Amino acid sequence: MTAPHADTGLLAPEWAGAAAADATGDHAYLRALLDAEAALTRAQATLGLAPAQAATAVTEAAGRAGFDVQTLAARARKGGNPVIPLVEELTEAVGAEYGPYVHRGATSQDIMDTATMLVAARTLDLVLADLARAEGALAALAAEHRDTPMPGRTLTQHAVPTTFGLKAAGWRSLALDARDRTEAVRGSLPVQLGGAAGTLAAFTAYGAQDALALPAAYARELGLREPLLPWHTLRTPIADLAGCLAFTAGALGKIAADVLTLSRTEIGEVTEGTGGGSSAMPHKANPVRATLLSAVARRAPQLAATLYGSLAAEDERPAGAWHAEWEPLRDLLRTVGGATENLAELAGGLRVHPDIMRDHLGLTHGLIVSERLSARLAPLLGRARAKELLTELARRTHAEDRDLRELLARVPELQNAEVDLDLDLDELTDPARYTGSAGALTDRSLERR
Repeated sequence: MTAPHADTGLLAPEWAGAAAADATGDHAYLRALLDAEAALTRAQATLGLAPAQAATAVTEAAGRAGFDVQTLAARARKGGNPVIPLVEELTEAVGAEYGPYVHRGATSQDIMDTATMLVAARTLDLVLADLARAEGALAALAAEHRDTPMPGRTLTQHAVPTTFGLKAAGWRSLALDARDRTEAVRGSLPVQLGGAAGTLAAFTAYGAQDALALPAAYARELGLREPLLPWHTLRTPIADLAGCLAFTAGALGKIAADVLTLSRTEIGEVTEGTGGGSSAMPHKANPVRATLLSAVARRAPQLAATLYGSLAAEDERPAGAWHAEWEPLRDLLRTVGGATENLAELAGGLRVHPDIMRDHLGLTHGLIVSERLSARLAPLLGRARAKELLTELARRTHAEDRDLRELLARVPELQNAEVDLDLDLDELTDPARYTGSAGALTDRSLERR
């Protein structure tokens, strides 16, 4: 039975059940804390600061079950963080002989920050895998629909034609931008090791001839980066994580915004492959994946703002600023982790409806190509007359419910132009023939790896 205080994501469908939920849950954090403690003893053993048997004993004790998350959480209130009660329990589990080597020379923030970097690294690995899946699906959509014409919309209105391939290529570009930022941050995540005030003094007191070698050994044990300095109050790694995750959420939110618009009943140019149902309206197939992506995009900036606010941390170790990071950072990791999984599902199952897109190109009775006509008619009629004519014809297409092609053909100034000036009104007024360099731009975007 689930523990009464377990966070199962009942109110967070954007990450509930996602791989990122397990990677960021309380048990995952506990595992990271234990991994950080065990790695510290092993690192000290490699430098002769602890017996090899101590490293083995601590690692084995840290790997055993028996540490209760709920009990540790309750006990954490006394000292302000979960490391203090965990060290007590781990020391007891290791035993009297090697227990003194648990947490030796470290401060709670060393372990908490390092565990946070481990949780982040493990979650970002999932994010990168999902972004790769999404990117592949979006690339396929862009290639398949390279020349599929559709209305381009600006300020909610039809503007000029574009292609769905170019739109999907743009989505893929955002996914790749998120990947690049995530990879950079993933590769830069550092261990934390400085002792009480970031001087490494305790390790020297315990016999280290070169305390500066210990952070590097610690980093090797965990597969993280060695920091140039202890970063107890130099929170660049957290700020970088915040920026990376907030950008990813926003990039995915843009994709979601497009899908939500295009899947409206009155538009219907795309639909999600597995739409969600409604509790009251059985006819609905809601764009649930896009809806959840949109929710994450709205939450992420505020979560990141708390992390940026914690950059102003006083002294050598802060009171409150460090503690304020834990929950919003975990929320960012789990929500963005859930979002990338949802994006991969969305992109892989998205259904595109080219026939509906083509029909919608005619909703303005041909006015969607007015930009092209203006450019083509200006040399023939003069710029002022071309603008006056198209403005009048635009009014008439709506008032008379007639097509622009038909009205153009009846303009006296243009009746001989088709023959004399090779003015092909059928070609000029066909929206599918006015997509500019959309195809070439799509091709160029797909060259990016």
